[in-house]
Amino acid sequence: MGKLINAISIGALSKQSGIGIETIRFYERIGVLIPAGRKASGYRYYDDESTKTLRFLRHAKDLGFSLAEIKALLKLRAGKTSQCEQVQIQASKHLQDVEDKIRHLESIQRALSKLIRQCRNKRTNEGCPILDCFEEEG
Repeated sequence: MGKLINAISIGALSKQSGIGIETIRFYERIGVLIPAGRKASGYRYYDDESTKTLRFLRHAKDLGFSLAEIKALLKLRAGKTSQCEQVQIQASKHLQDVEDKIRHLESIQRALSKLIRQCRNKRTNEGCPILDCFEEEG
């Protein structure tokens, strides 16, 4: 019964964490958030650990980690011994993915800038360099 002292409802957890009720339920369904227990009424209740887990989820998502990656990180977090090296390996892989995406986006940015310049420099009303580019092979 001592656990019920800090017990909060899903609505209170949602307000406290800034995460919607449906998202909290989704996290429960996929197994990344486990309610602290159930009251006699059958309603689930949550505790400080639930709040910490949701905070963890939100921060990891803000850094672009996928749910699969977050699940793995949560398992490491729940481990009995320090898993810092494994977490660092996962974070390094994720950083590499982010850097690859940035390079790809920069390539897109250069290509679009070039097409827009071509469009601005065009002196006739026939054709559009941007649309023409989309029709080219390769």
